[in-house]
Amino acid sequence: MAKFPDGFLWGGATAANQYEGGWNEGGRGMTLSDVTTGGTNLTPRMVTWKDKFGNPHASPEHGFSLPEGGEYAVLEDYYYPNHKATDFYHHWKEDIGLFAEMGFKVFRMSIAWSRLFPTGMEEEPNPEGVQFYKEIFEELKAHGIEPLVTIWHFDTPLYLVEHKGNWTNRELIDLYVRFAKTCFTEFKGLVRYWLTFNEINNPIQFIDFVEGADDQSYQDAYQTLHYQFVASAKAVQVGHEIDPDNMIGCMICGICNYPLTPDPKDIAKCIYTWQRNLFYSGDVQALGEYPIFAKKLWAEHDVALDITQEDMAILKAGVVDFYSFSYYMSNCVTTHENTDKASGNFVMGAKNPYLTYSDWGWATDPEGLEIFCRLVWDRYHKPLMIVENGLGAIDKVEEDGSIHDDYRIDYLRKHIEAMKNIIGEGIDLIGYTPWGCIDLVSAGTGEMRKRYGFIYVDMDDEGNGSMNRSRKDSFNWYKHVIETNGEEV
Repeated sequence: MAKFPDGFLWGGATAANQYEGGWNEGGRGMTLSDVTTGGTNLTPRMVTWKDKFGNPHASPEHGFSLPEGGEYAVLEDYYYPNHKATDFYHHWKEDIGLFAEMGFKVFRMSIAWSRLFPTGMEEEPNPEGVQFYKEIFEELKAHGIEPLVTIWHFDTPLYLVEHKGNWTNRELIDLYVRFAKTCFTEFKGLVRYWLTFNEINNPIQFIDFVEGADDQSYQDAYQTLHYQFVASAKAVQVGHEIDPDNMIGCMICGICNYPLTPDPKDIAKCIYTWQRNLFYSGDVQALGEYPIFAKKLWAEHDVALDITQEDMAILKAGVVDFYSFSYYMSNCVTTHENTDKASGNFVMGAKNPYLTYSDWGWATDPEGLEIFCRLVWDRYHKPLMIVENGLGAIDKVEEDGSIHDDYRIDYLRKHIEAMKNIIGEGIDLIGYTPWGCIDLVSAGTGEMRKRYGFIYVDMDDEGNGSMNRSRKDSFNWYKHVIETNGEEV
């Protein structure tokens, strides 16, 4: 009978840009999320900006690049859900107490780069930002909870986006490494588990969402990835030098891909999707080199990367200690005309007739999690950690304040049972941090009604509410799962 190992890291996951708030407090600088509006599963989030004449604009966030002379701006007529998020900035002690009540062994959170380096260009970190995170890590440790810290979770300082060309500029490598080195140094002894970049494969995986993506779009996406790969590898080396006990992992957006039909062309497209969207990034971070199919991918769009021999040596020397990933759903690919398409935010491809779908168009597929784990374990033989998994749904608050989220319990139970299966096969799965263990702002839509948490936060899509925290049924269920080390789900 398969069992979760002793010391398995049960916990939950969040990200600063969706949870922390305090966007203009404590010396924090701005990020792109601060100029991003709310949306829905059918309407895109917008970024707001002013042109060189001072005229205000709002443009769909995906595929947008700031026109010459333009600047990002917070505009009066728009609501920016990430400004306040669900206000961990003012509720962190209370929230950590609730995590401890559930029995968390680990808590995944991210450090906002712009809270330590407001523009990203500063030589020394913001002391108030350093102290804020230090107190959080000390509180977690006091409750016996290991912090799992994502160094970069989609929150490059806005100054670097506007004035340095974002991650298409090699200069960001050393700016990021300075940020990472500060984290390793300031929080030595408080944080042992680190992730360098969240869902690092997104630039190429999500390019399919950009209408009319041209060769330059692919050039920028692959160049962004390369510079982030080098930055990650440098950070791994620095992190090990500062504290040899550090465990530093990659983080991949994990989606299990299937061919829709047995047509060989569908099989080939499915393999291609695994290679481009998943193995390309995983190979560089876990094996330290580009896969053999990389040149073919680059040639498809005449991509000519800025890669040096020194870069290649850095990649080889900076492989990660473990492979972490998000997993929410699977995806079907086909070369055939297909009218029954999956729809929703961050969803592509055909609808799988054998699966059920959430209100946001995501397929529930725990068997896909098993398949994904087997493939990446066979490929890398590094410890695996599932650092995001969950069900976004609309929760109803009953008159007595209770929230009966059996649908969430059912989703998580199935995935935990899948985890037990792969552990029984000998795969080294070391931890599980379901996404949005407390309600937070949706990354894809900016909504609050799409909730993931075990803990309910009283706030609506317009930012109205008391911010009071309350326990859902899933809170006590997950507490029992942890108490029994996954034996009773």
